[in-house]
Amino acid sequence: MTASDGNSSKRTTIYDIAEIVGTSPTAVTSVLNGSWKKRRISQKLADRVLKAAEEQGYAVNIQASVLRKDKSNIVGMVIPKYDNRFFGAIAEQFEEAARAAGLFPVITCTQRDPDLEVAAVRGLLSYQVDCLVACGATNPDRIAEVCAANGVPTINLDLPGSRAPSIISDSLMGAFNLTNVLLDACAQELGQAEPLVFIGGRLDDHNTQERRRGFVEAHSARGIDVPPEYILTPGYAPDKARHLLENLPFTPHGIFVNSTITLEGVVRLMQSLPDAEAASIRYGSFDYDPFGALLPQTVAMVEQDVPSLIAKLMAQMRDGAQTPQVTKVPCILHPR
Repeated sequence: MTASDGNSSKRTTIYDIAEIVGTSPTAVTSVLNGSWKKRRISQKLADRVLKAAEEQGYAVNIQASVLRKDKSNIVGMVIPKYDNRFFGAIAEQFEEAARAAGLFPVITCTQRDPDLEVAAVRGLLSYQVDCLVACGATNPDRIAEVCAANGVPTINLDLPGSRAPSIISDSLMGAFNLTNVLLDACAQELGQAEPLVFIGGRLDDHNTQERRRGFVEAHSARGIDVPPEYILTPGYAPDKARHLLENLPFTPHGIFVNSTITLEGVVRLMQSLPDAEAASIRYGSFDYDPFGALLPQTVAMVEQDVPSLIAKLMAQMRDGAQTPQVTKVPCILHPR
């Protein structure tokens, strides 16, 4: 009777497989961990072991395996959100790249909650991860300290820290380029040379700070001052963005949207406006969505280069160095 018959809750062990095949537990272990060729085990026996393991529903006890060797080949990642195209792409492509490298990726979502981030990191450390990636973490240095105390290297992705290597998008130049496209569109299509409104993000967030810098520098290069009340950073929530824009004492003609999450609020606002008023507004978004790019008032979108970010992450993982340097990856501008 096989494990798949469902009549027994007993976990299949290597000893069960050895008895079924008629070989030693050591031979079974060698086949299952891939070292059987070095031990002169025949292909025929290896095939029989693998077939029996599959029929019995055998799964490797990872934690027990970790105790028998120096490395687990498990890599962990904490990520703030799944319902965002950028972070969703990060998670998917990290899993794919890790598996291609012979690693087992474990990803957990922490909802931008600092305490949940640390709790998740401690949980991953209990599985003896070989490396931990802090993606978009609110306090990457705190995570690095926890990991260092356990002898585990960390890599920061999306948001930088000062205690571990960081791989991030070049938000400053991405924002600078997007702002220029928006200013050009407002001047050429609307005859407006006024400052744009910046909406979305938090000022204590590194990426928001860098995008704000690029935004202001693009204006300054044209001799345009940006009043403080034109920079709105209530977080990323769509409803907060819409509420702030609705209550401005003026109607902006150009809007720099700091996230596709915030863009949802801008789109809802546009839908509520009279057609003529909506037609007098242009906006662009940092982060890319192919459907968002088709909206009539969208001038441009900035895409973060996820494949390049993941490639540099995997290279850093292979290198193993823990020098806290920052690697910037250029963004991709998608004008309409």
